[in-house]
Amino acid sequence: MESSNLEPIIRLSFFFGIFAIMALWELKSPRRPLRSSRQFRWLNNISLTVFNTLLLRLLFPAAAVGVALYASQQQWGVLNQIDLPLWFEIILAVVILDFCIYLQHRLFHRVPMLWQLHMMHHSDVDLDVTSGARFHPIEIILSMLIKMILICLLGPAIVAVVIFEIILNAVAMFNHSNVHIPARIDQRLRRFIVTPDMHRVHHSVLKDETNSNYGFNLPWWDHLFGSYCAQPAKGHDKMTIGLDQFQEPPAQTFKWMLSLPFKGKGGGYSQ
Repeated sequence: MESSNLEPIIRLSFFFGIFAIMALWELKSPRRPLRSSRQFRWLNNISLTVFNTLLLRLLFPAAAVGVALYASQQQWGVLNQIDLPLWFEIILAVVILDFCIYLQHRLFHRVPMLWQLHMMHHSDVDLDVTSGARFHPIEIILSMLIKMILICLLGPAIVAVVIFEIILNAVAMFNHSNVHIPARIDQRLRRFIVTPDMHRVHHSVLKDETNSNYGFNLPWWDHLFGSYCAQPAKGHDKMTIGLDQFQEPPAQTFKWMLSLPFKGKGGGYSQ
């Protein structure tokens, strides 16, 4: 079986495994009490995740791995022109793609039209493992198109793209999770990976905090480009999550989430 055919099975296996681990961790050791019903949020967030997954498979059957395979066959991209050890190429590709996702994230906060899409992710009034996949379908499609262009320009090995996609999903679930990690361990972890406490700041209702901590996996970019915020001003227990203009339960339904970009209520959060 070709790697492009194996990729969905591998990704789904990791997805369900990490999801189960983080969900159980949240139940055993939550960081914050939830403001809204877990069942209500999970129903709508997971419905959106399933819808986005099916939509992507319909529009892009080959997905990112298929593009990497085609780029390799056509010898497109910088890395296809350089003879590097596979292990080094994988590390280099993952780091470069991670940096590009950081830049993309900043772009979605800076451009008002893109923020109209991205603010649906920020409209969640709680953060837990399901928040990591709560993105508007149009943003998901744009992100996939950007990723495909990057893969064609970079020319990473297929295995590097598979590893990156697994990391992308796993870390999104991890750093959106409502899990308690002791402060001293968190401080050490966030030298190498974006932790839940670090990313939670990014989901604050305060504009300066919303426009910080853009990293999804590696925390270094926020330090290098001055977008790092160590802690929320009100502390993790008292901070308010979400957007000021969307704090009521009706703003969390599947139908409402799909219509949000067309409501024209950016709330002044875009930079």
